Amino acid sequence: MKKRLYLKFITAYICFALLSFAAVTLITSHLLQKHMIKSKTEAMYQEANKIAAGRLMRSYRDDTSLLDIYTNLSYLSSYQNMDIWLMNTQGEILLNTAKEYTTETVESLTDFDPTALSGSYYIQGSFFGHFPNEVLSVVAPITSDSNYRAKGYIAIHYDMAKLNTEKNDYLNINYITFVIILLLSLLLLLAFTLVVYRPITKLITGANEFAAGNLNYKLTVDHDDELGYLAAFMNYMSGEVSESSESQRKFVSNVSHDLRSPLTSIKGYAEAMLDGTIPPEMQEKYLNIVVSETERLNKLSSSLLTLNKFDDKGSMLELCEFDINEVIRDTATSFEGTFHDKQVGIELTFSEEVQPVYADLGKIQQVLYNLIDNAIKFSDFGTSIYIDVTEKYEKVFISVKDMGEGIPKASISKVWERFYKTDPSRGKDKKGTGLGLAITKEIIQAHKENINVVSTEGVGSEFTFSLAKPRED
Repeated sequence: MKKRLYLKFITAYICFALLSFAAVTLITSHLLQKHMIKSKTEAMYQEANKIAAGRLMRSYRDDTSLLDIYTNLSYLSSYQNMDIWLMNTQGEILLNTAKEYTTETVESLTDFDPTALSGSYYIQGSFFGHFPNEVLSVVAPITSDSNYRAKGYIAIHYDMAKLNTEKNDYLNINYITFVIILLLSLLLLLAFTLVVYRPITKLITGANEFAAGNLNYKLTVDHDDELGYLAAFMNYMSGEVSESSESQRKFVSNVSHDLRSPLTSIKGYAEAMLDGTIPPEMQEKYLNIVVSETERLNKLSSSLLTLNKFDDKGSMLELCEFDINEVIRDTATSFEGTFHDKQVGIELTFSEEVQPVYADLGKIQQVLYNLIDNAIKFSDFGTSIYIDVTEKYEKVFISVKDMGEGIPKASISKVWERFYKTDPSRGKDKKGTGLGLAITKEIIQAHKENINVVSTEGVGSEFTFSLAKPRED
């Protein structure tokens, strides 16, 4: 068996892990850097404005006050881990906390342009070419109290390498968390293996066993879910197929038996007449027996053909409106000789004088013929057969009841099976084919109606079927 499903799941899991790692590495890194730059520059800008507007910058008048300013800015720079500059309006760096205090040499930014900061409160780069590496820079003007003109600038710089180090520290935490989540997600793989994959493997094994003909194989998937239901259904299906196979074997056996018996009789009598065992004066008697057996074979073949029509595509019904009471009277009349010979009476009870139904006239005649013939066959001498027609729930119900030996309780559900006979010895039903009730049920079901039987041993049996009333236009 190719483990494609499991391989697909593993592949999907690996792809998920790789895509998640790429998302953490690229997307999270980018978003985190943007957030950190924004947070850092906002804090730097607030700090620069606080310094520029503070009391310390108000003393910024001459060189004698620069040392005090440098000392204070150095403390603040060390605490904030940033470089702080004091610049004049010409771009000269008067104080730089990253260097020792001196007034002898003054650095100057040749390309310094305060207007370059008008579009944003921070600059990311080398700050007018001063730094060899990338930094974040903010600049706040120092204004005079009288006319609010800029008399200098406070510039704060933060090395991007430090920011990236902080970012990587955060990302390392994310990586560790991601690995833990990834390891925990392996539980999903374990759960998939135990809850889904193993039961599916058992189902596939069972399907292969069933396909190989081992219908007695039982699936053991003890799950109260869809897979458990599927396993139970497959077990049920194999049981039904097994019973169907057994029924098919019985069907072939019964057909063979019912064909072999008359053929043996015909062959035996024909050979006896040919070799002179049966004298000429007695041949007429045995020829009549041969004709009777031939008619039995013809009846059996006709019944099998009728059932075959229902099995293949269902029988095409020629539906029409007719009076079921009249059909019952005509069918019962055709049995007058049989009623007389067996001394069985018949009583007809109709709830309406005319009871129209909508069905196939010819096939319903066959149903009535089979039921009445069956009732006569199993009725005791001197009893009666009762046929009732009633209307209820927009349906017409026809029942045929006899006062015969009845059907054993264990056989009631089997009387509809083909070739089934309640008398195993076939003593009472030697001439029957065992197909009458099977054909009857097929016809009624083709009408999308129902037929049922109620029987008590020693009392009798009652068969009841329903038919549709005519449609009202």
